[in-house]
Amino acid sequence: MGDGAYSRCASPRRIDGAGIRAHNFSMIIEGHERVDVAVVGGGPVGLTLALGLEQAGASVTVIDAAAPEAALDDKFDGRAFAIAFANFRMWRALGVAEALDPVAQPIDKIMVTDGRPLGERGRGGPSLLHLFFDSAELGAGPGEALGYMVEHRHLRRALEDAIRARPAITRLAPMGVVDVKRGAAGVTLDLADGGHVTASLIVGADGRRSFVREKLGIRTIGWPYGVTAIVATVAHERPHEGVAHEFFLPSGPFAILPLTDNRSNIVWAEPHAAAAALMAMEEGDFLSELLRRFGDFLGALTLEGPRFSYPLSMQLAEKMIETRAALAGDAAHGIHPIAGQGLNLGLKDVAALAECVRDALALGLDAGDASALQRYQRWRRFDNMAMASAMEFFDRLFSNDFAPLRTARRAGLALVNRIGPARRFFMRAAGGGAGDLPKLLRGERLAA
Repeated sequence: MGDGAYSRCASPRRIDGAGIRAHNFSMIIEGHERVDVAVVGGGPVGLTLALGLEQAGASVTVIDAAAPEAALDDKFDGRAFAIAFANFRMWRALGVAEALDPVAQPIDKIMVTDGRPLGERGRGGPSLLHLFFDSAELGAGPGEALGYMVEHRHLRRALEDAIRARPAITRLAPMGVVDVKRGAAGVTLDLADGGHVTASLIVGADGRRSFVREKLGIRTIGWPYGVTAIVATVAHERPHEGVAHEFFLPSGPFAILPLTDNRSNIVWAEPHAAAAALMAMEEGDFLSELLRRFGDFLGALTLEGPRFSYPLSMQLAEKMIETRAALAGDAAHGIHPIAGQGLNLGLKDVAALAECVRDALALGLDAGDASALQRYQRWRRFDNMAMASAMEFFDRLFSNDFAPLRTARRAGLALVNRIGPARRFFMRAAGGGAGDLPKLLRGERLAA
């Protein structure tokens, strides 16, 4: 690293109750920073990972192309996330959930139905055969819901405030990465301003168009779905009672997700041309089309905030690790948004990777140790592939109007609804509570 005066050097810190120590090599020497882990990407996955790694005893630098002040803008933008109960447990263990509790809407029940828009081939609407989930039956934890709806603006601020409260996490933003150079001893990131960061481990949490994944030479497989998701928020007259609706239409799924204050977030999939026409409509016409799918069970609707649209596709990285490097979140897997599992999979990556790094440090290894990364990939690869396959299956099963298949799937929903163990299994899987869970997903801290 060369000679020079240290402008910042962290001392060794205790990382677990057994008294094992790990050196937190975080220093800046003549504009060159050395840390345990460099996280590229400052979205929900990247910032949650930084918090988990810091709790695990690692020094962390987050490099984010977006300006941090944009995350602190409280302006309502209409977007929201459905967060599984296990991931909300992790945010509680990381000290983030307290800021979200007043603004998060619990999802207490989920209704899954199949049908057609109102007025199509008769009256239309949802089938009487359905699948119904109730948090009271799951017994996930005292007062714990199946999931939580969190608006994008509130999540941004909560994560930013948590990052700023932890001096062991360095934030470089807005800042681009122009090159990634890996060696046996570490990874050096060349920054857009001419600076450098060297780390034992680099994590690409920089989205579907991941620069880190490209520099690592990791290929992806995938395909477009031919549909666009429209996302909007509506206010309604009647209370939603904490019920989320997943309504499968021939053109694609239509989700009604409860928010605070008699509002709901809509995720509505349509073929590209139909979605473009809907996005171009005046508000009154758009609401009329919305009501054909939404129905009138919540009373009159008004649109809040802008509408957003996202073309849907499947994208899976062929592997999640390379030498001294890992991928997390959408950089590793982008799936169909049925059941809102996209961000949830990324947050589960966070919990597993943070624990693998913690255990490596506890053994006196560094954060980029090959065995720790191989453990991370084994832990997450199957779950990610299984969830991607399941979402692909459900999309193909429900996004059509083939009469025999329509009859079979409605009967299948009703059958699962009558079998308690099967119903509870699907609830636990959707809530992130199934399988071999990392400590954070059980609500346990990584350090005493």
